[in-house]
Amino acid sequence: MARRQPESTWPPPPQPTPACALCDREVPQLTEHHLLPRSQGRRQGLRVTDLPTTLLCGSCHKFLHRTFTNAQLAREYSDLDTLRAHDDVQRFVSWIRRQPATKAVRVR
Repeated sequence: MARRQPESTWPPPPQPTPACALCDREVPQLTEHHLLPRSQGRRQGLRVTDLPTTLLCGSCHKFLHRTFTNAQLAREYSDLDTLRAHDDVQRFVSWIRRQPATKAVRVR
C-alpha cells in the first residue's frame, strides 16, 4: 500500500488585506493607535503593553493626532464609538472613504 503524501502548503494562501478600524478602507499597511495615549496611560500607572489599541490607516491616525490632544483622546475619545460620533471625524471619514488607498493624503 502506497503512502499518501500530505497536501502541499506552498505557496501560502494569500492573506486578506487588513482594513482600517475607523474608515474601513483596505490598505496594505496599518499603524497601531493607542486609544488611551501612552503618555496618559503611564500617568495612570498602566503598562504600555496593557493599553487598548486599534489598527488605523496612516491618514486616519494622523488626522486624529492633528485634531485632538493626548489629554482629549484620553479623557473623551478613548474608544472607537465616541471617535466616530465626533462631527469632524465623521466628515473626514466620509471624505477619506472616497479616496483610493494608494493616494498620499496630506492631513492638516
